[in-house]
Amino acid sequence: MHEKTVEAGVLEPCLEMKGLDFWYGDTQALKGIDLVVPRHRITALIGPSGCGKSTVLRCINRMNELIEGTRHEGRIVLDGRDIFDDDVDPVALRRHIGMVFQKPNPFPKSIYDNIAYGVRLSRKVGKTEMDRVVQDALEKAHLWDEVKDRLKSPATGLSGGQQQRLCIARALAVKPRVLLMDEPCSALDPIATAKIEDLLLELRDEVTIIIVTHSMQQAARVSDYTAFFYLGELIEHGPTRRIFESPNEQLTERYITGRFG
Repeated sequence: MHEKTVEAGVLEPCLEMKGLDFWYGDTQALKGIDLVVPRHRITALIGPSGCGKSTVLRCINRMNELIEGTRHEGRIVLDGRDIFDDDVDPVALRRHIGMVFQKPNPFPKSIYDNIAYGVRLSRKVGKTEMDRVVQDALEKAHLWDEVKDRLKSPATGLSGGQQQRLCIARALAVKPRVLLMDEPCSALDPIATAKIEDLLLELRDEVTIIIVTHSMQQAARVSDYTAFFYLGELIEHGPTRRIFESPNEQLTERYITGRFG
């Protein structure tokens, strides 16, 4: 087992993984993950394909449990409570943990109803308050000015970059504690990617963000902390600048400099 460097302890933790193991059937995908995610910071998960990055995200919002034959050991503690406790409702948990996927996935509804849908599921909201919630979420996602005159139009009519920002707004509308992002820019052009990255840097003041990315440049631009995974293990974790400029592990340096992966 590689030595794990965790330098986030000086900040208030939002989420902690403690000895997390995970299996798909007989295949172990995660091996003894110990990871501290600081509150109101951006943590990037990097590593080659199949190393466990997306599995980590799906453990945090318990989506892996929807796959038959999976199991886990260890703990994930969110704001002091183990999310795997018997009395934790996975559906309720997911209201606190937003998820944005690799490919934009707006609902086949209007722009307005995409934002309102999750809010209606979580609480009763009157028309005036819902209008405010929708506008606030779209403003936070830097989308309001582009769509305010067509809120009743189908969300599928938006461009790819606009659809992804809509999905971010949809996640923000229910006020999550954590926002998970799985390769959110991989299907977007450079201009749309830059808008998403600028948005992330603004959002970290109000939500803890964990982003999976294959782009070393993106991890370096947007994240405060970086965790490098390889073959289901957490090899190294620490402030992004140190990870990129002077990693402790040779394997980390080889991956960052493009010698494999």
